[in-house]
Amino acid sequence: MKKILGFALVLALCLSLSWSASARFDPVAKEDLKVGMVYIGDVEDMGYTYAHHQAALAMAEALGLAQDQLLWKDSVPADQRCAEALEALVQEGCQLIFANSYDYMDYVDQAAAQHPQVIFSNCSGTLSNGVNFNNYFGRIWEARYLAGMAAGLKAKEIGNPHLGYVAAYADVPEVVYSLNAYFLGAQAVYPEVTLTVQAVNSWYDPQGERQAAEDLIALGCGVLSQHCDTSGPVMACQEQGLYAVGYNADMSGAAPDAFLTAPIWDWSGYMIRTVRQVMEGTWEPVNYLGGMADGLVNLAPLTGNCAPGTQEAVQAVQSQMMEGSFQVFTGPIYDGQGNLQVEQGQALTDQEILSMTWLCQSISLA
Repeated sequence: MKKILGFALVLALCLSLSWSASARFDPVAKEDLKVGMVYIGDVEDMGYTYAHHQAALAMAEALGLAQDQLLWKDSVPADQRCAEALEALVQEGCQLIFANSYDYMDYVDQAAAQHPQVIFSNCSGTLSNGVNFNNYFGRIWEARYLAGMAAGLKAKEIGNPHLGYVAAYADVPEVVYSLNAYFLGAQAVYPEVTLTVQAVNSWYDPQGERQAAEDLIALGCGVLSQHCDTSGPVMACQEQGLYAVGYNADMSGAAPDAFLTAPIWDWSGYMIRTVRQVMEGTWEPVNYLGGMADGLVNLAPLTGNCAPGTQEAVQAVQSQMMEGSFQVFTGPIYDGQGNLQVEQGQALTDQEILSMTWLCQSISLA
């Protein structure tokens, strides 16, 4: 195993050296540029893909790109159709292609190997090649924690400590650290809370997401949250007279009486910077992890459905996050088996968070 790891490190170093020596991309004139997008969902899903598409539109406007310079394929499943969508965008002349799903990464990796003259940037995932393929994501756990505070205060107000969570998957680190952060935020303001997680086993399943929400409501959950792509769970809460924390975008319009807030993304800054680098010929295959301090992640405006005092409580912690004095995963933190995962006073590093597979104590799977 050590030999394998050593070889991997040497290979990574060689790739880095070969990149710096010879693999820089030539500048692309603005009028010649075409930017492609491959989306897992519909651009009108009011969630994950919607947030990505709005960022792409904002990027095109900020950089003065014409309408026909931004191309996209939406509702693309993570199967051979993803490979076909990527190939189509290459053939249509895109010099840069963004793909917005964790499940796309193997297809993007293959496309990057087949088309070394094209730059590929995949949202989330674990793959990159140090040449023409990087990944980008953010410290969404910061906004998750704040959203959890809002949920916990609402749960305390209504006297129901049983929280529900619709998850895309229950065994992917991105989902695990997100729901853990949300729970820790809720627990900080309402120590009695518990969290039940219902997995959909898909990143994008409108019917499954709504059904999972309805199942959690049937279990007695009073406030729901989600790590899935559509507004189905908040709409289910709207219909049942309960409360919800959304994800990806401000979903208040879909559930005006239920919606509390949502961890949200603003991908536009990353996209603007990346596209500008491609035009200038300065792009490098460096993975990107942004956070609240640089505007990549944030919290949707708290609505009037929130419990009294929520704004003040959330703002106090958010200010500490922005200053760097508050870390979400600071011990002591125990897992569901009672094992101490984070020591008293210690804080997990980004890499430890990004590889998290354990659930906090008082979290259960439905």
